[in-house]
Amino acid sequence: MSTIVRRPAVVKSHLPDIGRCLYGIPHQKRSFTIESLNATKGDRERILILGSGWGGFGLANKLSLKDYQPLIITPRTYFVFTPLLASTAVGTLEFRTAMESSRSRDGVEVVRGWAESIDFAKKTVMVEGALEKRRSNNSPGGEGQDGALVGGGENSRFEVPFDKVVIGVGAYSQTFGVPGVKEHAFFLKDVADARKIRKRILECFEEASLPTASEERKKQLLNFAVIGGGPTGVEFSAELHDLVTDDLSRLYPSLASYPKITIYDVAPRILSMFDGNLTNYAERHFHRQGIQIKTSHHVLAVEDGAIITKEEGRIPVGGVVWNTGLAPNPFIAQGLKGKFPLAAEEDGEWGVEKDEKAGRVVVDNYLRVKVKHEETSQVKPLEDVFAIGDCAWLEGKDLPATAQVANQQAVWLGRTLNKAARKNRKELGGAPVRVVGEPEFKYRSLGVMAYLGSWKAITQTDQGDVKGRLAWLMWRTAYFTKSVSWRNKVLIPVYWFTNWILGRDINRF
Repeated sequence: MSTIVRRPAVVKSHLPDIGRCLYGIPHQKRSFTIESLNATKGDRERILILGSGWGGFGLANKLSLKDYQPLIITPRTYFVFTPLLASTAVGTLEFRTAMESSRSRDGVEVVRGWAESIDFAKKTVMVEGALEKRRSNNSPGGEGQDGALVGGGENSRFEVPFDKVVIGVGAYSQTFGVPGVKEHAFFLKDVADARKIRKRILECFEEASLPTASEERKKQLLNFAVIGGGPTGVEFSAELHDLVTDDLSRLYPSLASYPKITIYDVAPRILSMFDGNLTNYAERHFHRQGIQIKTSHHVLAVEDGAIITKEEGRIPVGGVVWNTGLAPNPFIAQGLKGKFPLAAEEDGEWGVEKDEKAGRVVVDNYLRVKVKHEETSQVKPLEDVFAIGDCAWLEGKDLPATAQVANQQAVWLGRTLNKAARKNRKELGGAPVRVVGEPEFKYRSLGVMAYLGSWKAITQTDQGDVKGRLAWLMWRTAYFTKSVSWRNKVLIPVYWFTNWILGRDINRF
């Protein structure tokens, strides 16, 4: 019998339900089994949700528990509010404010593991449990580091049956095969990444403040390279500038003239998704702040303590933050690779359709995964298999790989499935739920925004462009209102105000 163990609930049972609601604390069972899931399923359809990002987490919170049994499979048992990661990396906000528990909704079960493959004929997903690699309490170099997640091996593999499956595994950071990126650069995709970046920034200042640090060493340690001129790279550069000018220059006055922040991008300009006027405003603002922008630059390699560019050669740096686009998740690249039957009876071999540019799963206007017959080249959508977010490509529509798109897809799919289930109960008497016949998914851009530092930002919407302090207020308001739990809705403005009055938290841990 496959047993999935959860950590014990840490909240005393006499805590009022209203307290649980306000602080975002879920009611948790200690463990459950596949058999117990089957026993409580009833006549509901089980929907396996692969991933707990903007797509998976958003969908799980929209599905009707009367009609569906949602089960999230994810190695990361929390949702990350990615727009706030840059703020957490420099101490403007604490890490917990960018996180929401995947178990925050009663009735949504979570399995900590990786989906390895899908058997479309049997309608099962093979899962490998994720375990945390334990480190000795007295092991050297363990300060401030989390144990890495590793697969549990054969003993932790098990199959989970489904009625419908939604693929929302997201994407990985694209390195373009540049040597040394994975070993020496920092990404900014998860809270763990933000913790590593904050730790490295403070390490650089501490070492540079030593009496034994030479001038050359100080310049290297306090030279920070940001690779990628999209919103993530720009916002991190802005947040880092604020940290240096507002706090670190006060705490390390002898080092105030050394910090240097440079954005490198292969494109001819940064923030290419914004119109020219806003991009020019951002570049002028960065110039006044002392942030250098080097476009049309190609990074050839990343070393320990340096980057190598085609245009300037070897450049000593103290830290490299890499934000250059997305690469396919290994589950998409390998788990959905090859040919397979779609039914128990012999109907030939099929393969999942993927776009040639980025290797994402091709979906139709109902977000159903499309497959192609190996012999006849027939292409059709799978009725019970969906894909959303960064790992999906809506055929004929090159949507941006953003949280906004993934969230809208999750909301649409949840509402559409709920509506189809109600219609199914009333008219079809319990037949499998189908989304065909409902309104198709249509993406509506709500605009794009980017923080530029010093309480300035830019915002571009269909109603017009906004820049400066007003755009900054819109930026903060948008992220505050989009926070999920009341706990974070309270904590985020508290941390903003506290750090404005008392300064950022620069403790290393």
